Amino acid sequence: MSFKNILIITLLVLPFTGFAQVVPPPMPPPPPPGLPIDGFSGFLIALGIIYGVKKKYKDSSS
Repeated sequence: MSFKNILIITLLVLPFTGFAQVVPPPMPPPPPPGLPIDGFSGFLIALGIIYGVKKKYKDSSS
């Protein structure tokens, strides 16, 4: 193989390797501000309120 053939192959292959690379997907939009409250968080908050009310009534009766 001569230098000319190697040069032609190199000049043809290099651009194709650049086009063949996978482009990363675009960034997803940021989440909305604030803390989302799902069912479990709501359950924990309700459980804390119930516990606090029970403790308050128990302490005030004695």
